[in-house]
Amino acid sequence: MSVRIVGTGLIGTSIGLALSHKGFRVLLSDPSPTAQALAADLGAGQIDDDVAADAIFVAAPPDVAASVVAEQLKQWPSAVVADVASVKQQVADAVRALVPPEQLHRYVGSHPMAGRERSGAVAAQADLFEGRTWVVCPQQETDRHAVQLVQELAHATGAAIETMPADEHDAAVAVVSHIPQLAASVVAAQLRDLPDAAIALSGGGIRDVTRIAESDPMMWTQILAGNAAAVSPVLDRVVEQLGAVAGSLRRLAADSSAAEGSRGEVARLISDGQLGHARIPGKHGAAPATYATVIVPIPDEPGSFARLFNDVGDAGINLEDLRMEHGVGAMVGLVELSVLPGVVDRLRDVLEDKGWSVHE
Repeated sequence: MSVRIVGTGLIGTSIGLALSHKGFRVLLSDPSPTAQALAADLGAGQIDDDVAADAIFVAAPPDVAASVVAEQLKQWPSAVVADVASVKQQVADAVRALVPPEQLHRYVGSHPMAGRERSGAVAAQADLFEGRTWVVCPQQETDRHAVQLVQELAHATGAAIETMPADEHDAAVAVVSHIPQLAASVVAAQLRDLPDAAIALSGGGIRDVTRIAESDPMMWTQILAGNAAAVSPVLDRVVEQLGAVAGSLRRLAADSSAAEGSRGEVARLISDGQLGHARIPGKHGAAPATYATVIVPIPDEPGSFARLFNDVGDAGINLEDLRMEHGVGAMVGLVELSVLPGVVDRLRDVLEDKGWSVHE
């Protein structure tokens, strides 16, 4: 089977790498000859604009994805054409307006839920989609064979397939992807004018919240503009809740003894956040689970991680999750090991016997 990739940025090149490694014949196309040649040099496929393909993935920005899809449907009348834009309904509506009705059965909307803070072909990875969700959003006119073909190719990259209507997809990613990006950017923006002494206090909390704030502004402007109808009401609710908390804190700052109900407003937001966080799926998409956590300081030197993991493995304990932050003022790392509550005592005993300092 041959697959054409139109657009050789991070996502397009990563799809090419993943499918090439699985034995598919991948053809590359990009408006930039340099970007196209770079993707080919990286092993994502070969450059050939004259060969027909069974399927085409359009990896173009959301604001031009529909026009590129329309061009590909017209140029290759027997190919299934799928876009991988992170906004689905707007692209689908634009495709429907651009192409004749008889071509719509070959169009499939899709969205691989994977990415990196870096962009471009040089950041591409063959395993970018391993264990990630790839959403397929067929339209009413989409042929079943076309949907199955896109699902098979997405599965070949290592992704887990979810199928849902485009409008449901956009409403979902507004909350689980787009609002988090805005929240990270807003929080990180507060650091711009902070004194160096204050920045030096940065710990795990600020790093976790702002991790995705390094994302590409141009790309995210396109994404948010494309999904504005779904994002704006969610953002309104966020602003309303933050406004209520801000009002409570202002009343507490002015006269804490007279600010009746203000502490409850703050507590409700934190509590609602706990309840929402508890709904995030656990390992491998299973139901959320509660883990016990121990903190182990390790030296910042080669072999420390390997020794710690070997000691955990020797205890016959499976790690459920792992986090690390760097200590301040010493060359150590603080490793948070999450395990099932029933084994935490055994883990602590084994690690202490091996000479590790363990904190709960």
